[in-house]
Amino acid sequence: MVIRYLSRPVRRAPVLRATALATGAVVCLAGPAVCAEPAPPKPAPAYSSSLLDRPGTQVRPRPDAPPVPRDLSALSWMVSDARTGEVLAAHNAHRKLPPASTLKSLFALAALPRLNPETRHTVTDTELARVGGGSSLVGVAAGNSYRVSDLWRGVFLSSGNDAVHVLATMNGGWERTVRQMRAKARALGAHDTHVVSPDGYDAPGQVSSAYDLAVFGRAGLADPQFARYCSTARASFPSGNWSYPIQNTNRLLTGADGVARYPGIIGVKNGYTSGAGHTLIAAAHRGARTILVTVMNPQRGGLTVYEEARSLLDWGFAAGGRVSPVGSLLPAKPRKAPDGAAHTAGQAGFVRPGASDGGSDWPALVLVGVGSAVVVIGCVVIVRRRAATVARRRGAGGEFVR
Repeated sequence: MVIRYLSRPVRRAPVLRATALATGAVVCLAGPAVCAEPAPPKPAPAYSSSLLDRPGTQVRPRPDAPPVPRDLSALSWMVSDARTGEVLAAHNAHRKLPPASTLKSLFALAALPRLNPETRHTVTDTELARVGGGSSLVGVAAGNSYRVSDLWRGVFLSSGNDAVHVLATMNGGWERTVRQMRAKARALGAHDTHVVSPDGYDAPGQVSSAYDLAVFGRAGLADPQFARYCSTARASFPSGNWSYPIQNTNRLLTGADGVARYPGIIGVKNGYTSGAGHTLIAAAHRGARTILVTVMNPQRGGLTVYEEARSLLDWGFAAGGRVSPVGSLLPAKPRKAPDGAAHTAGQAGFVRPGASDGGSDWPALVLVGVGSAVVVIGCVVIVRRRAATVARRRGAGGEFVR
């Protein structure tokens, strides 16, 4: 039997229906990933980072907490737990002030990993030509050969600007070292610091803060080389065929000049310039705790910086478990989505891909990819079948043979 069939335009309804069905399948498959239940809110931190942005003294004492020392004259200070990074108390934590030689802690963080301590170097006159007048010196002499480790002891113990200039040259130069120090500060979340002179010598625009110095001190104590150098009280420094003794200028570490040595003291670095006054990063260990304090420019001058640091260390050990932290030395993690967007997504009953803090986007991406492939393949198959049918009709002269 021959049935006459008049050719007519290909109908699009089957194609549209198939596309709609495939798209619906994609939505259903992707539904569990995209339309998931809202993630439970993370517990709020025990502190508000904005507290450290406020001027004055910030502390959150519990009923049995010891009072913060009241006889402090420093323009800025901070007490923190070196292990956890929790800030226990602070005064003008982010006030930008000249750091003096405490900035050498950042210099060490940037340059220590790049220089082999056993490398020997013969010093030239050019390397010492830019050492500022009135600088503290360890006695580096042009023409003499030194190991890198000798020069680092000159930096940490004698706060030698001459040793800093030589090490900076070995590290690629003064300007390159400045760039490295700035990058290191940013990586650690120390945004108050601007480096101009790696040795801490007074320079226009060179500043840091009690917060940033604490960040540098904590990072340094985590480095075995740094910790070994900063805790060394006395050593010998070479000079040609002989050597002479050098002593750490941190009186809390050595007990010099009538300043009693602090029990459990580790270091870290002290400094002084006429522009900065006295500055200090000090850490001490007792039991299972390491307390880190920073003190900048006590107004009573002299060796007051050590006594104020002592009072803060004592308070930090006594306040353990009796105060709530007011901040953290840990760098803030970048947010994956603005707070407003995450809040809106939660209210709508779903979490946007990439907006959750702990989940992965890969399941949703895989499902969407598979669904898209199904749509494309379905459309191709339908179009090819329709084209084949039309071709058979034309070959049969517009007739179907049944």
